Amino acid sequence: MTSRTAPALPPSHAHLSQHLWWGDAMGRAAASTWSSGHAALDALLPGGGWPGQDLVEVLQPPHVQAEWRLVAPAVSALTARGGSVLLIGPRQCPHLPGLAQWGVPVDRVVWVHAATEAQRLWATEQALKSDALTAVLSWLPQARPEQLRRLQTLAAGHAGLSFIFRPMSVAPSASPAPLRLALSLGAAPDEWQVQVLKRRGSWWPHPVAMRVPVAWRRLWAPWQPTVPLSHPVEATSAAGPLSHDTPHGLLDRAVAP
Repeated sequence: MTSRTAPALPPSHAHLSQHLWWGDAMGRAAASTWSSGHAALDALLPGGGWPGQDLVEVLQPPHVQAEWRLVAPAVSALTARGGSVLLIGPRQCPHLPGLAQWGVPVDRVVWVHAATEAQRLWATEQALKSDALTAVLSWLPQARPEQLRRLQTLAAGHAGLSFIFRPMSVAPSASPAPLRLALSLGAAPDEWQVQVLKRRGSWWPHPVAMRVPVAWRRLWAPWQPTVPLSHPVEATSAAGPLSHDTPHGLLDRAVAP
């Protein structure tokens, strides 16, 4: 329903009016919301933040890995309340000192090493079925619409945050995720953009330009990994050889195609 001239409901059905959503208005807030930590983005999200009990789909070009710029503030807030972070099939080995500098405690991070799409889907389903307070971050480049629909159904009972990361090439395809975003990098290392592709509300055609918080910009100092990003690497614990002063470059910077 998109017209404001619709007839009034009969008195016996007036209680239904609170459940109606006008297509040209921002949708109602989810059961719970978490601030994204980015004021410009919160202004475009129904409820003013990431929706709890909903699936958030983030699309990126193949040469971009900027997930943590987007989700780190909310994930940090969730772990501060005693929650954990589940990383399911990330494209690169989690860089724990870098996550710590994003405000995500390394002892709250669980990396699920799932090699195949079927394993990633199964692990994501199990994570969403859990009643623990978690932020589920899952990389599902090949998931089919019916599989995503099942994940959205499961996310409705999940108390924390549910993110799935997929390639930009799937943007023309339909998705059951209520919130769908496209993520890209700007010209400068600390600049990035978010385009709202789908939300509960009117379409917003303009990308939101943002910058990394000043406190985090030192992480973009010139740095080259000693291991090629295409080469498999082992997970490293907080007590490993990496220094906490090592810049965070594996999960959140443009990489060679």
